[in-house]
Amino acid sequence: MFVAKVTGSVVATQKVDSMVGHKLLIVEPYRIDPSDRGRLVTTGRTFVAVDTLGCGQGEYVLIVQGSSARLTPETKTLPIDAVIIGIVDTVNVDNAKVFDRQNS
Repeated sequence: MFVAKVTGSVVATQKVDSMVGHKLLIVEPYRIDPSDRGRLVTTGRTFVAVDTLGCGQGEYVLIVQGSSARLTPETKTLPIDAVIIGIVDTVNVDNAKVFDRQNS
């Protein structure tokens, strides 16, 4: 599981029947900055993830990949590798708030 930021979306007008109606988002994983543990920095990678929560661009989310992506009731029959399972409210590291959704 990892934290990522929603940076865009994917529109596919032709796809397998099981994927019809599922929103696809571009997500960019973030990590704790090793030189300043008080902030998050991008990993420089991007993924396409299925949105099960109705997320919006700019939100920080929780992602699972691989076989874990197919363990939710909404995704158990989908041919996917990444799914958004949560919207991040806060991130705390070493008793310090690194991210707060209400102040972003």
